[in-house]
Amino acid sequence: MAQRIATLLPSATEIVCALGLEERLVGISHECDFPPGIDRLPALTRAKIDPSGHSGEIDAQVRSLVDDGLSVYTVLEDELRRSAPDLIITQDQCEVCAVSLEEVRESARRTLGVDAEIVSLSPNTLDDILGDFERVAGATDSEQAGRELIADARERLERISQAGARARSKPRVACIEWLDPPMVAGNWVPEMVEACGGVYELAESGAHSSTVTWNTIADFAPEVVIVMPCGFDLEQTRRELPGLKEVPGWSDLPAVRNRRVYSVDGNAYLNRPGPRIIDSAELVAGIVQPDLFASLIPAGSWERVD
Repeated sequence: MAQRIATLLPSATEIVCALGLEERLVGISHECDFPPGIDRLPALTRAKIDPSGHSGEIDAQVRSLVDDGLSVYTVLEDELRRSAPDLIITQDQCEVCAVSLEEVRESARRTLGVDAEIVSLSPNTLDDILGDFERVAGATDSEQAGRELIADARERLERISQAGARARSKPRVACIEWLDPPMVAGNWVPEMVEACGGVYELAESGAHSSTVTWNTIADFAPEVVIVMPCGFDLEQTRRELPGLKEVPGWSDLPAVRNRRVYSVDGNAYLNRPGPRIIDSAELVAGIVQPDLFASLIPAGSWERVD
């Protein structure tokens, strides 16, 4: 009998599909939207918050749940029972990115009647992400496909690093992962910026994204600003941008004066530690060093902020 796979976060779904195993999927998360057509599969999770509001409203909802010791998402146990997976892929890297690992375990015991195999991903760096490709490939007996996926990723990343090392300019870069309150991107984003020849001093590689003040960002005086709210597509980000002009000192930032502020599709890129994280590295490289990497930017992934 063919393996039945459930993925409870978008990056896991994308990894499974990149390994050529889409036909084994029997259930996905409510946020899975890639590759196209994947939403035909039953959603096994739902959010307890309204993700369509302003970033400040979303933040308040999330903090209220977390402060009460509650998960931001829940497993739809009737759908999980009907899907009957024998492999569940989830994560424990971020408490607000998917259903908690413990809740997944408890739901699997209650609904499936057995301890289903659970693979939990916890990536903090680019190497961690590639390691997750290998882990999923091993859990699905797809080792050769995994090796090919990883080799292609490493080749593309190395191409960026080699050209970035020769970059003539080293602009200071700020990647803003949330707007209200402001958060700067950590995890794998500092690696991306530094690989293409940018300077990123607002967060350490592998560290979680952190809340900062706008004064901290102003003191850094970034020459490039990338606005990449977690889970927001370009349209939702666009609705938040007018508020930036009201931030004290915003108009004095070198990036603003030189028209080097960009918004990117954080829902599709940068925030998802799956195969498109390599596209994301190329996107960052193209924005930070357009003379070297502009041709690598995925179509429709960014906009200039005026």
